[in-house]
Amino acid sequence: MLDYSSSRNSVSSRLENKHCPFPESQLTKQPVSRKNNPLYGLSKSLTQSVQKHKAAPPLVVAAVSSNARPRDGNVLDVENTLKEMTANAPSTSSSGIEIDSNSSVAGGVEDVYGEDTATEDQFITPWTVSVASGYPLLRDPRYNKGLAFSDKERDAHFVRGLLPPVVIGQDLQVKKMMHNMRQYQVPLQRYMAMMDLQERNERLFYKLLIDNVEELLPVVYTPTVGEACQKYGSIFRQPQGLFISLKEKGKILEVLKNWPEKKIQVIVMTDGERILGLGDLGCQYLPYSSIIYNSLISPGNGDTCRKAFFTYSSCGIRPSACLPVTIDVGTNNEQLLHDEFYIGLRRKRATGQEYAELMDEFMSAVKQNYGEKVLIQFEDFANHNAFDLLEKYGSTHLVFNDDIQGTASVVLAGLMAALNLVGGTLAEHRFLFLGAGEAGTGIAELIALEMSKQSLLSADWCPLEETRKKIWLVDSKGLIVRSRMDSLQHFKRPWAHEHEPVKNLLDAVKAIRPTVLIGSSGAGRTFTKEVVEAMASYNEKPVILALSNPTSQSECTADEAYKWSQANNAYIFPGFGLGLIISGAIRVHDDMLLAASEALATQVSQENLDNGLIYPPFANIRKISAHIAARVAAKAYELGTIVLWPGDPSTATKKSSRICRKLFKNHLQTLLGG
Repeated sequence: MLDYSSSRNSVSSRLENKHCPFPESQLTKQPVSRKNNPLYGLSKSLTQSVQKHKAAPPLVVAAVSSNARPRDGNVLDVENTLKEMTANAPSTSSSGIEIDSNSSVAGGVEDVYGEDTATEDQFITPWTVSVASGYPLLRDPRYNKGLAFSDKERDAHFVRGLLPPVVIGQDLQVKKMMHNMRQYQVPLQRYMAMMDLQERNERLFYKLLIDNVEELLPVVYTPTVGEACQKYGSIFRQPQGLFISLKEKGKILEVLKNWPEKKIQVIVMTDGERILGLGDLGCQYLPYSSIIYNSLISPGNGDTCRKAFFTYSSCGIRPSACLPVTIDVGTNNEQLLHDEFYIGLRRKRATGQEYAELMDEFMSAVKQNYGEKVLIQFEDFANHNAFDLLEKYGSTHLVFNDDIQGTASVVLAGLMAALNLVGGTLAEHRFLFLGAGEAGTGIAELIALEMSKQSLLSADWCPLEETRKKIWLVDSKGLIVRSRMDSLQHFKRPWAHEHEPVKNLLDAVKAIRPTVLIGSSGAGRTFTKEVVEAMASYNEKPVILALSNPTSQSECTADEAYKWSQANNAYIFPGFGLGLIISGAIRVHDDMLLAASEALATQVSQENLDNGLIYPPFANIRKISAHIAARVAAKAYELGTIVLWPGDPSTATKKSSRICRKLFKNHLQTLLGG
C-alpha cells in the first residue's frame, strides 16, 4: 500500500506520456454514464472535489508499487489524499446543486446514506477507493471481461500477455457459452456451470441470462434451484451473501459492516424453514431471487445471488446494492443434521423469544446501517413466522413477502387477464384453493381486495368481509368451514364459511362448483384426472392454476390439465421492488400490490389471449418489470408513502415524472413517453 501523495509526480508523468491505465473518457473531461462504467462506487466527496477544482490536473487512480512504478497486484491508497482535497469543499450533489448537509427529507428522515442522490448521473467515473489492475483484475468477477478486453484495454489495465492474443466480443462469448451449456443433459450441471461463470465473469453471466432468459431462467431459478438448495452443502463454492447465525447474536451490526458494499437498497432474507415447498433446508439457501432482480431489469452488467440476483441496475440501482442474507437458527431436518457436508448450525431450530430477539436485532441493525428506505424482502419463511414478521415489521420497515404478496399479485394479474377469455367479473366467479398457507391465503386476500375495490365503481359496494365469501380454501383436513374455527390458525379464520364439513378436494369441487381452481399446497399430483374432469364438467372454460414449486411438487402438469398459464413470481417482484426503490417509499401498501397486478395484466396482448395465454411471454420480462415499477411508483406517490422530496408536496408529481424519465431513459422511453 502506498499513500498517493508520495507517488503523485510519477503518476502525473505517466499521464503526460499517455500511459494512463484508464481511458481518458473515464477521467474528467465529459460526463460518463454510470451504466457503461466498469468501475463504480467512489465516494461523493471525490465527485464533488473534481467538479469544484476543474482547473486542477486530472486525478488518476492507478495500481502502483511501493517505489511508484506500475506493477500488477498492487493497490493504491488514496483515502488520505481525498480527505485533504475535500476538507474545505462545500457540499454539492453530483449535478452541481448546493445541498444543505443538515437538511432532511419529508417525514424527518435525514438522507445520511445518500439514497436520494444515488441515481444521479456522475460527471466522472465513480471509482472505488481501491482499483485492481493486471492479474488481480482478471480474478475480479465484477470487472473481468476475459477475452473481450480490447488491445487498448489490455495495455491500459496491464493485462497484456496475461490473456491469449485473440479479442472476442461479448456476443461471441455468449454464443460459445450457450453452445457449451446445451451440452449438459442434467439441469443441476447447467446450474453449476452458470454459477461458475458468475464467479469469474459477472458481465458475461448476466448478458447470457438476459439474452436467453426463457431458456436459462428455469436453470438459475425454479425448478432447478430447488435441487441445488437440497445439495447445497455438496456443491458449495463461494458465499453469495451474508450468513447470520445465532453465533452472531449481539454482533449483527458488525457483521453487516463486514459486507463490502456500503450502499444497500434491497435485502433478500430467509431462515430456510420452507424453501420452495421442499421443507426445512436450514442454511442451505441459494439467493435465487437476487439473480432475478439483477438480471430482469439490468442493462446487462450485474452482480450476485438468488432473489437478490434480479436487481435494478438499469433503472439507477446498482446490482451490488442487493444483499442476500441467510438467518441460520438451526434446522429440524434430521437428514441435514447428520450430513457431514451440511454448512449450517447443527442444532434444532430456535423458536420463541430466542428467535424473536435475533430477528429484532437484525431488523434494527439493518435500519441503523442502511437507512429507512432499504427494502427487506422476506423469502421462504414458514407460515407461522411469515405472517408474524410481515405484521410485526410492516409498520416500521419497508418489508415485502414474496411468498405471500408477490405470488398473490402474479396470480391476480393472471385472473384479470383470464377474464378476457372466460368472461364476467371477478365477483361473478367462485374460487377454490388447495392449500391454505402463505401463498393460498395471500392470493385469496388480494383477490378479495380487488373485488371490493371494483365494487366501489358500481352502485352495489361489497365490503371485504363479503367478497371473502366467494373464496373457499381446502387444507390438509378438508374444506375450511366455520365449525372448525376453534382449531384454525389465525390466518385461516377469515376463510371459514358456513358449510357442512368436506374431507377431500374432489368432494369440495363437487360441492362448491368453482370456476377457478388454484393449487398452492406444495403437494404433487393432487389435481387428479377426476378433479380436472369435474372442473371441466361444470365450466366450459375452467381456469386451473397449479402454482406449487418445484415441478415435482406441482399439483398437476401441462400434460394432465389444459395449461392456462405458467405463473411465476418473477413477473412481479423485480418490478415491484424497483417501484418501491425509485419512489423512495418507506412502507408497502396493499394498493401497490393491486397496481402491480393491474400493470402485469395490461401487458397481455390480444395475440397472447388468442393463444390461450393469460401471461405475456417471459422474453419481454424486462419491459414488463419496468412497466410494473412505474405503476407501483405512481401509486406510492398517490398514497403519500414517500419521503423522497422535501418541501411542497404539490411538486412531487412533476419531480416524479422527471426522475422516472431519467431512470428509465435507456430502454423505457416508449413506456414512459420520455
